[in-house]
Amino acid sequence: MISPKTTRSRVVPERTVLFTLAAVQFTHIMDFMIMMPLGASLMRVFGISPAQFSHLVAAYGLAAAVSGFLGGFFIDRLDRKKTLLALYAGFGIATLGCALAPDYHWLLIARLAAGAFGGVAGSLVMATVGDVVPPARRGYGMGMVMTAFPIASVVGIPVGLFLANAFQWHAPFVLLAGLSVPIWLVASRFLPAMPPSPVRTHPGRQMWEILTHPIHGRGFLLTAALVFAGASVIPFLSASLVANTGLSEPHLFYVYLCGGLATLVTTPILGRLSDRHDKLHVLAWVTAGAIVAVTMLTRLGTTPIAATLTLTSLFFITMSGRFTPTMAMITNSVEARYRGGFMSVNSAVQQASSGIANLISGLLVTRAASGRLAGYERVSYLATSAFALTLLLAWWLRAAAPHAAKPGHPGGMAMAVVAD
Repeated sequence: MISPKTTRSRVVPERTVLFTLAAVQFTHIMDFMIMMPLGASLMRVFGISPAQFSHLVAAYGLAAAVSGFLGGFFIDRLDRKKTLLALYAGFGIATLGCALAPDYHWLLIARLAAGAFGGVAGSLVMATVGDVVPPARRGYGMGMVMTAFPIASVVGIPVGLFLANAFQWHAPFVLLAGLSVPIWLVASRFLPAMPPSPVRTHPGRQMWEILTHPIHGRGFLLTAALVFAGASVIPFLSASLVANTGLSEPHLFYVYLCGGLATLVTTPILGRLSDRHDKLHVLAWVTAGAIVAVTMLTRLGTTPIAATLTLTSLFFITMSGRFTPTMAMITNSVEARYRGGFMSVNSAVQQASSGIANLISGLLVTRAASGRLAGYERVSYLATSAFALTLLLAWWLRAAAPHAAKPGHPGGMAMAVVAD
């Protein structure tokens, strides 16, 4: 719990701080996700190829990975709140740059800038949860912040697509840039004062300690496996539903709506379960559901829409649900003095693992002459192996840091001291 000495301070409910962090995370996730459904519009407007469009999508993740790694050198030397506000301001300006981009090359530059600022800001959000929320409630805190993903699926993407259809492709980015202004103002008022850790070592040595710490290494490997499992399946999910199950493209909206609503309900519940039970046990049960969902989804033929939506909702719940206990475990295992730098590097690990998973799954899936996606079931073997590896690595992390998975006894919501 952060309780710095200040000349003037206000007491803010912990829940308010978590809602504020979730709002920051929402715009970051929305900015990344909205690019994919805008592909057809951007390729038509700018006259670019699918390969060039993939560069626009990859630019965000690549910039986030690079900036996340570089952030590990210095992020713990800076005031957490001031740094997050500065990065979020840069993210808002870069997103506005996306909206105003006159051609493909300017849009590519703006996407790189948005990823550079947004990637580190996202890692600082996670680090701030670890700073503000005590271990006994950290699973709940992670669950609250991670509701940003289902909200982006339920509200963000449909609204973004509606605006793009009504006012062209610029509109979703204008919306996000506009939203970042009131969110920045709320964050500046309600986030607690978080002075830098008392780090006196050279930045290079600090990074060396982050990278070579044995517990950190286990955390990085666990993060890589966690992300790899989902990133191998997700890129071809929508295409397979249309090509293999007979779902029409307009009905994809209901996939995201139902899956997002289900995840919005279950993510906080899984957060509380992670606080009350061993986090590895919670992860194991959610992973079992994920294996069932992925195994069935990758083999679907023509299927009634109700059955498809049930299965895709289970997929959304379990894919998102795996992150809550796992990220709580990882955050609990890292010392506070390393937390910001670790989370920044961990963000780079996530992006790199996601990119590798996308590339490998792309080699396994082909389009048959009939239009069906062939080989998608092979991706399930890849994902299931990653699921099993995630559990093994989580057990390995718990063996080195038993307190990381230990259940707490969450009581009422706490208060955070916010400096004026």
